[in-house]
Amino acid sequence: MNILLLGSGGRESALAWKISQSPVVENLYIAPGNGGTGAYGTNVAISPVDFPAIAAFVKENAVDMIVVGNEDPLVKGIWDYFKDDQSVHVVGPSQAGAALEGSKDFAKAFMMRHSIPTARYRSFTADTLEDGYAFLETLQAPYVLKADGLAAGKGVLIIDNIDEAKASLKEMLGGMFGSSSATVVIEEFLSGIECSVFVLTDGNGGYRVLPVAKDYKRIGEGDTGLNTGGMGAVSPVPFADDEFMRKVTERIIEPTVKGLAEEGIVYRGFIFLGLINVAGEPMVIEYNVRMGDPETEAVMLRVDADLVELMKAAAEGNLGNLELRHDPRTAVTVMMVSGGYPGSYGKGYEITGLDRVTDSIVFHAGTSRDDDGRVLTSGGRVLSVSSYGDSIADALARSYSSIGEIAFDHANFRRDIGRDLMALEK
Repeated sequence: MNILLLGSGGRESALAWKISQSPVVENLYIAPGNGGTGAYGTNVAISPVDFPAIAAFVKENAVDMIVVGNEDPLVKGIWDYFKDDQSVHVVGPSQAGAALEGSKDFAKAFMMRHSIPTARYRSFTADTLEDGYAFLETLQAPYVLKADGLAAGKGVLIIDNIDEAKASLKEMLGGMFGSSSATVVIEEFLSGIECSVFVLTDGNGGYRVLPVAKDYKRIGEGDTGLNTGGMGAVSPVPFADDEFMRKVTERIIEPTVKGLAEEGIVYRGFIFLGLINVAGEPMVIEYNVRMGDPETEAVMLRVDADLVELMKAAAEGNLGNLELRHDPRTAVTVMMVSGGYPGSYGKGYEITGLDRVTDSIVFHAGTSRDDDGRVLTSGGRVLSVSSYGDSIADALARSYSSIGEIAFDHANFRRDIGRDLMALEK
């Protein structure tokens, strides 16, 4: 098979690593890729949302399957663009299915229609601002405000003060996040511990559950400071035991898969369930329509199966009896980021020491290569250092040891990834 993987981050690096291991893959192309993905395939200078250029490349290179890494191409309708081309399959939902991530309002309404447990909510526009103020008054602090559309992971505000929440609602509806916040979803705050569950579905009732992970979004240790795209992840998650996952399957996964089919929505790809464990009861915080980042950089280590065969079967609408086994080992990833991230930061710093890492897998995220082949920083999240272990502490020790071998100017990383879960391990 010839496969085209769309994206350029750490998630795509991990997917490329896993895809390249499949014996059925002849050529793997990554568009646009980064400074590290060339180790697994061929980087191609095409934007993931330039559908005509992608179509031309697919035809010229006899591409059999397109794997979509990030959400933008899905929300913009890449599945629909290629749906009449019988020569290539797209792993991902139709544009209607991608609305689960592209519209918070749609996702919440979908959950209500199918009795999927989630926080109480209402949606508001500039014309219903006063109603939004009144709804806020019915809630207890903190207050959760979400831009309806995609906002590059920055469209969610959690505010402790009612007056600040009202002011922020007005600002959001006034264009704080551009057209993404023309509608704002206000929902009650749920208190608990979060985890990420990933499902691969074929759109015809078949699905497989991937290893569960927990990511760490805040820049500072102890979960302090600004939200980021993710500073690290751990899999498995100790509290996501058999009983918890039984509830997730019965109350969330199966109603989601069945609900999509009942509504005639074509969905053949990954569903990301952002969950929160509220006193042992799973509830949905959000849907994403692709794999998570940085969770993928830990989850792929624990997928004990040919991912390509599974994705192909899902894209064709028939997962059949294919197995998706989980490696029993623990896997963790720790992000090395640019100093100043998630605010302003410098770029173009040379990265050294990668050749000295022997006990971890380093997935590139925000990197590039210069004409001399040197690896340089090119983004906020630079490298994802992933390791296996017999426990969270063991795997983390390997990742932190490997980080000690790597250097670039103003590098930063969290030193407490997974610490909150260690006491829960059996």
